[in-house]
Amino acid sequence: MQIIHTSDWHLGQNFMGKSRAAEHRAFLSWLLVQIETHKVDVLLVVGDIFDTGSPPSYAREIYNRFIVDMQRTGCLLVVLGGNHDSVAMLNESSALLACLNTLVVTTATGQDEQIIPLKNLQGEVGAILCAIPFIRQRDVLVSKAGQSGAEKQQAMQQAIAGHYQMMYQKAEQLRDTYDHALPIIATGHLMTVGASSSESVRDIYIGSLDAFPASAFPPVDYMALGHIHNAQLVAKSEHIRYSGSPIALSFDETSTKKAKSVVLVEFKKDQFKQAVTLAVPCFQAMSVVKGDLITIEKTIKQRLEVSEFNDEQTLWLDIEVASQDYLNDVQQRLQKITADLPVEILLLRRERKNKQLEIVNEEKATLNELSVEDVFARRLKEEDWETEAQQQCAERLMVRFKQIVDTLKA
Repeated sequence: MQIIHTSDWHLGQNFMGKSRAAEHRAFLSWLLVQIETHKVDVLLVVGDIFDTGSPPSYAREIYNRFIVDMQRTGCLLVVLGGNHDSVAMLNESSALLACLNTLVVTTATGQDEQIIPLKNLQGEVGAILCAIPFIRQRDVLVSKAGQSGAEKQQAMQQAIAGHYQMMYQKAEQLRDTYDHALPIIATGHLMTVGASSSESVRDIYIGSLDAFPASAFPPVDYMALGHIHNAQLVAKSEHIRYSGSPIALSFDETSTKKAKSVVLVEFKKDQFKQAVTLAVPCFQAMSVVKGDLITIEKTIKQRLEVSEFNDEQTLWLDIEVASQDYLNDVQQRLQKITADLPVEILLLRRERKNKQLEIVNEEKATLNELSVEDVFARRLKEEDWETEAQQQCAERLMVRFKQIVDTLKA
C-alpha cells in the first residue's frame, strides 16, 4: 500500500492581489505525474482544500478538473475538510464525487463515515483509515455555562483526544474482521505542541488549544496531519507528519530551508515502512529582501540569477528597508532600481527598530504630556500598516480602544 499525504492547497487564494491559479494548476499536473510514476494507491488531502468557505468559480473548476483527471490513475482520493473549508460547499458534491472514486469527509459527527477501508490498485483492502477532518467544538462538545476559558480549553482538548481514541477502537474492530493484518492510518487538521507555523497559518482554536499534545494521538501506524504549512515531523516521529502546503502561501514560507513537498508513505503488509518527501517544484519565485537600498539592489539581482521562471513570470518581492534614516522617497527610488527588472514589489515595509527611532525623533514628549489615546496611537504606529486592509484594521483598533477608555472613565 502506497499513499501520498498532502494538505493545505488553499485553492483560490488571493495573495496581495495576485491569483495563485497558475501555480495550483501546475502543482496538480505535477501531482498526477507522481501518482502515476509511484503507482500510488491512495491520495490523502488533509484539509484546507480551499482558501475560503466561498471559493471563486475558477478554484472550484481546478478542484473538479483534478478529480476528473485522477480517474485515469485508479488512485482513491480522500478529501478531508479543514478550518478554511465550508462543510456545506464540500458536501454539495460529495455524493457525485463518490461515483468518481473520491470520498469527502467534512465533519467529525458521522462516526461511521470516518472509518474507511482503503483499497489498493488491485482492489484489495490494504489499510484502515480514521478519516478525521478539522474538529469543530460543536462536533464533539456541549458547552456548559460558567466555565472559564482554561476549563473550556481543557474540555475541548479532552474531547478531541477522546474522539481519536474512539475512532481508533472502531478501526481496530473493523481490522479484526479481515483475515490478514492491516495498518491503521489517521488524519488530523490541527496544530500540535512544538509545531513551527508561518504567517499564513491562522489560529483555529480558542485560546491556546492549538497546542494539542502528540501523546494524545492513538498508536496508529501513520498520522497524516494538516494545517501547518511547513513540512515537519511531530515529536521526532517519522510516522507523525505535517506534509506542509505545496506552494508558499506567505513570504515567510520562502525563507524555510526545506522545499515544499508532499509525503510518499509506504506500508509493507501491516507495517509502516518509510515516508519519503517528494519536493514540489517552485512554480512562482518569491523572495524577502532586507537591507539598505544598495544591499537591496544587489540582492535582487542575485536572486534573479538563481530563480527559475519563464519570460511571462516575475519575481515577487517583500522588501524591508533598513537604513539609518528612512527615506520619504524610498518607494520612488525602488521603482527606479527595479524598472527594467522582471520583479514585482508586493510588500514594502520599514525595519521595525528604525520605525521606532523615527517616531522618537519626530515627537519627543514625556509621558505626562501624552494622553492614554496618544500612547496607544504611538504604539500602533510602530507596527506595519502598509496595505489598505491593514490601515483599516489599525483604525478599528483605535476606535475600539477609545470606546474601552470611555467605558472605564464612565
